[in-house]
Amino acid sequence: MERLGTELRALRKERRLTLEGLSKRAGVSMGLLSQIERGNGNPSFNTLADLAHALEVPIGRLLHNSDLQSPVVRAGERRTLDLHEPDSQAVHQLLTPSLRGPLEALWVEVPPGHDTSKTPYVHEGVEFGLVLQGTHEVTVDGQVHVLEAGDSITFQSSLPHSYRNIGNERVIAVWVVTPPTF
Repeated sequence: MERLGTELRALRKERRLTLEGLSKRAGVSMGLLSQIERGNGNPSFNTLADLAHALEVPIGRLLHNSDLQSPVVRAGERRTLDLHEPDSQAVHQLLTPSLRGPLEALWVEVPPGHDTSKTPYVHEGVEFGLVLQGTHEVTVDGQVHVLEAGDSITFQSSLPHSYRNIGNERVIAVWVVTPPTF
């Protein structure tokens, strides 16, 4: 919480916002905002999303602040991201040292039947996906694309998009998103 508070305060000051100004922009009480900045608050995910939106940064900037100096991410040291998908057995691991750069690269593993079509994603940027194993159905703006191992796809993230593992084996893929969205 202390790291989050320090990052939040630095971002607020970079943007020359007062506590009151950020409070109004984000729709978060000034008292809670002050607590968070002091490392005492325990904000909900929605509160962090509101603050990130008000500060015009990806929410990952508030959730993960990596001070790693090395550009190398070892396979056994990847950070697992929580995408808040209830009952999901999907795994999303960060392949880049942090979310502070111009892109987000993810190692993705999804079990058979995993399906995000009920809540399609829409966000700014561009996505690139490369399927390494399995059969992954990617729907972009209503158009269905079936990708097998070795196939790749690139599309505008501002178009509604969803993913579904339609095969019998776990899908393993690499996804690159710019700018970072998590």
